[in-house]
Amino acid sequence: MEEFPITTIVAAWGFAAGIVFGATAQKTNFCTMGAISDIVFMGSYSRFRAWMLAIAVALIGSQALHLAGVIDLQDSIYLSPNFMWFGAIVGGLMFGFGMTMGGGCGNKTLVRVGGGNLKSLVVLIVMAIFAYMTLRGLIGLWRVQIESAVNVDLTQSGQTSQGIVEMLGTALGSEGDGVRIAVVAVVALALLAWCFKDAEFRRSPRDIAAGLIIGALVPAGWYITGVIGHDDFDPTPLFSFTFVSPSADSLQYLMTYTGSTINFGIGTVGGVIVGSFLMALATRSFHVEAFTDASDMGRHLVGGALMGVGGITALGCTIGQGITGMSTLALGSVIALVSIIAGGFYGMKYLEEGSLGGALRAVFAKG
Repeated sequence: MEEFPITTIVAAWGFAAGIVFGATAQKTNFCTMGAISDIVFMGSYSRFRAWMLAIAVALIGSQALHLAGVIDLQDSIYLSPNFMWFGAIVGGLMFGFGMTMGGGCGNKTLVRVGGGNLKSLVVLIVMAIFAYMTLRGLIGLWRVQIESAVNVDLTQSGQTSQGIVEMLGTALGSEGDGVRIAVVAVVALALLAWCFKDAEFRRSPRDIAAGLIIGALVPAGWYITGVIGHDDFDPTPLFSFTFVSPSADSLQYLMTYTGSTINFGIGTVGGVIVGSFLMALATRSFHVEAFTDASDMGRHLVGGALMGVGGITALGCTIGQGITGMSTLALGSVIALVSIIAGGFYGMKYLEEGSLGGALRAVFAKG
């Protein structure tokens, strides 16, 4: 019997993990854009705390795998010494604003597709097209030129990566695991304390479950690609959950199946849609939704385009940088996360005020 290629095995595991992700997000309404919306319009931080809990769980699990020698997070794209600060800021702002126009971030778009939302299907296609254009197409030329002009090569200053742990270790003259353990403990405990100090969050098993499960899937992704996908002759790149570039890869895979190779990201995209679909059927929440008018469609098209360009430029989305990247403690991920939140906040104000200028005034309004 012929053995399956390692890429197929990894993709199959990614598909299974994606099903868990999609089912969880559908059942718990885990949504990073929704978390920002709740803060802006209702003053509720529960879903935002679920996001922060997911970061804490992903951080603890990922760093534990690294400390145990199971994986080497230095092999991830997030810890490159090529510090893409400009892309993290501009791309993060674009993605954050785009997700408010598109009705949800990359993961929520996939979840909504599984739940029958045709608007999100259009957003997904547009996001994937613009992501691929930014990766290897026309926009990619612009992106590469700007990055080559503004990126910082940290090796010139004696740094081996943009990891906060490594940079702090260099500054302190310590290369042991003690610095890593201390930083992880401080960050994780601070996040956990902030999450669980809130009585409303403690009384919400839905939000707690969302944070725990989504967060745990990130180290699971590292394990699938770094351990199950290990091959001395053709190793699988160390990778975990993110949804912008995999959406682009998925669209290309569907169009060029016979000449393409499936990977972990493509598997997770399919898995999230299937998991969401199954949960929507199980909870009888599946329903078909379409655009209400031309302006609604136009807003979603713009949102999909901004998420595609922004997600690639920032090297990730609310999940890719906001949770997976943060689990590596990369400085670029911190900048991208803050920028995505800022872009989302501005996008919410834009929807509220109806104009870019009005939104800007609302952002800086006192009281």
